[in-house]
Amino acid sequence: MRTNAVTFYRNNFAMNSNITSTEPSDDWGDISDAELLDVQSEHLAPPDRSSPTLGGNLGDDGQSLETTEKRIDYLIKKWPNLAPLFERVKNRSAALSVPNQSPMERFLKRHLSVTQLCEQSWCEIKMAYGFIKPKVRMLEMQNTEVTTGASIHLARELEVKPNVVTVAAVTREDREALKLINMLQMVPALEAGQLVQEFPVFGVLEGMFFMGVVDELYRSDSGELVLSELKTRSHNSLPHPAQTKGHALQVGMYKLLFDSMVKGSVKRDHLLHNLQLDPNRVLGSDLQTHTQSLGLQAVTFRELLDHLLVVLTCSNLHAIDKLRLEYSHQSSGKLIGTREVAFEEAQLRTNIRGYLAYWRGERVPQGVEVEEAWKCRMCPYEETCDWRRDRSQRLMMVNKRAKLESDDPKPTGQSKI
Repeated sequence: MRTNAVTFYRNNFAMNSNITSTEPSDDWGDISDAELLDVQSEHLAPPDRSSPTLGGNLGDDGQSLETTEKRIDYLIKKWPNLAPLFERVKNRSAALSVPNQSPMERFLKRHLSVTQLCEQSWCEIKMAYGFIKPKVRMLEMQNTEVTTGASIHLARELEVKPNVVTVAAVTREDREALKLINMLQMVPALEAGQLVQEFPVFGVLEGMFFMGVVDELYRSDSGELVLSELKTRSHNSLPHPAQTKGHALQVGMYKLLFDSMVKGSVKRDHLLHNLQLDPNRVLGSDLQTHTQSLGLQAVTFRELLDHLLVVLTCSNLHAIDKLRLEYSHQSSGKLIGTREVAFEEAQLRTNIRGYLAYWRGERVPQGVEVEEAWKCRMCPYEETCDWRRDRSQRLMMVNKRAKLESDDPKPTGQSKI
């Protein structure tokens, strides 16, 4: 079913909000410290365009290190409450790993997104460079394939959500509350057999708090609860198995998170602590007006969150039955094909623990193996990748040694006199 009478709410953040500069931006844990400094967030006034710009990597964007340090000193004076963050960027190394500092600490993260682990499954080095050199990543995210895919997702979402109301959000809690309100409307819609899209999922997996957004949830003709993820492709063919590895990881993690939510495993403090939200923050007047129109008696963020958790656990929703990947051609918009994903929880959790070992600083990042070196050809960090350079030098040494050994004449037996 592609129609849904439910009204969905979008965020219209009030630019004249009363948020102090000490409050991080929405879902700020998903951006690196350099990105936080460079982005024009609603919590930090737009930077003075006459002043130097802080690059994604110290000295990496054509500026001298001295100019970058002056820029950081300027930011420290302007926002003294964020001095520890600015100092960390100032002293940051461009190395792939830093001794005695885990990536979670280095990149100032309290939680991870599901898509970050999917990127990690493609190439851990590429994912790490995305934080070290965020400007390169921003340019990559602006390429035609990425923007076209995003447009297709948005068009498909609007097919299901024709009724969209813009609500002014005054605080970070307001913005998260909008997501909770939409979830509260999607749960009964899903119970009634309707298709829902962009369903947020969150929870703790292997000791780490994760967040994600499911493309589609619906019931099949046989009554099975299906989780479907749309992937768009520039090539009119199904992807290579190496490309579907991350896709399978994504829907598998979404299932784990969704299942834990409807089973009551997600606790209030999981969200409050990891997103640093104030449970007693009173919702904005505009938001309260809309919650009351929906019959929700919630004044604070805690009350709204508690209500959602109760609705999830008391609903007739159960664990996801089937995982499905749908591939669509970007140019024509036609369906290329679908794939069912087998859910193997034990192996999935083993893989997650392996990826988290990097984030917790238990090992250094790993690049692709020789068999998948073709990935490097489409990587924006190909020319500056330390992993690729080290592997190439090592391979050259092995080949040189092998050549020397083949050129060296083999010893012959001594002549008898």
